[in-house]
Amino acid sequence: MAPTVLVVGATGNIGRSVVEHLPKLLKNTSLSSARILALTRSSSSPTAQQLAQIQGVEVIEKNWVEITEDWLREHQVVRAFVASHNEPTQFAEEGQFMVNALRAGVKYVVRISTTAANVSPSQRAYYPRSHWAIEQMLDQPEFEDMDFTSLQPNGFSTMFLAGAAEMVKKFRSTGKQEPLRLIINQDTPTGLVDPFDVGVLAAHLLAQEDSAPQNGKRYVVNGPEDITGEQVTKLVDHYLGEPVKDVRYADLSMIDDFAGSYPGSKSLIRSIKYAPVTSWEGKAKADRTSKEVLELCAPKRTVGDVLRQMIDGKAV
Repeated sequence: MAPTVLVVGATGNIGRSVVEHLPKLLKNTSLSSARILALTRSSSSPTAQQLAQIQGVEVIEKNWVEITEDWLREHQVVRAFVASHNEPTQFAEEGQFMVNALRAGVKYVVRISTTAANVSPSQRAYYPRSHWAIEQMLDQPEFEDMDFTSLQPNGFSTMFLAGAAEMVKKFRSTGKQEPLRLIINQDTPTGLVDPFDVGVLAAHLLAQEDSAPQNGKRYVVNGPEDITGEQVTKLVDHYLGEPVKDVRYADLSMIDDFAGSYPGSKSLIRSIKYAPVTSWEGKAKADRTSKEVLELCAPKRTVGDVLRQMIDGKAV
């Protein structure tokens, strides 16, 4: 069996672009014969079926949190991409994966963290502390045989624009405006990043001939330009063909809705409300992107590009 590059969450908002770009990036490297093993929860989904058509890619159904040391050995996994969930069990489950990967001889892992300004042991939102703890764990001498790079992307533009895109679509259908709810605040610039661009960057890292220079690095990944809530509102004005009548900046009501239906600790879920505070404080601007990211594969897609695709289905 050929060596394998494992992509966890291959049909997700980041994993898809990892899978799409890896084959051509590996072509002229020592891993040119490697197969790309794309994990998904549904191999029959349209996205999974599209990825399965790419030469060198094999799509399989498997829950990544059930991956064992023996499974990784059996599939000869030498490198892996991991974009974990952000639920309260994240540290236990991603941590177990990392231990299994180390013991199975995986040589390099590229993982997705969260907004750099939030990755702290004292962050009030729970999930950035999990990312901090995973990074600290991987830094320990016990993990010296497995290189890792942690990407710390800012808020994803697709998530932050979902409400805006839905509002425009409903307006086009009904002719009536609903409130525009935005997570970002009115006037603080923030460098929202397209998850597709983050996946392309991860693919470039996984294709590096030598992972040692990337070992232990935390790379800040913000979008190519800053945008404010007021500027997003003007973009929405354009698609509506009239001014937005009711805009609600720094709106986190969806977190209360999620907490209300969450079966576990609701206080943990409500702590997510603290996550956007650093961006409201101006700590997640475009110019904070790591220089190594700009040199290797700088994010390109702006908020305007992403919103256009979300509304009209036209990629830029």
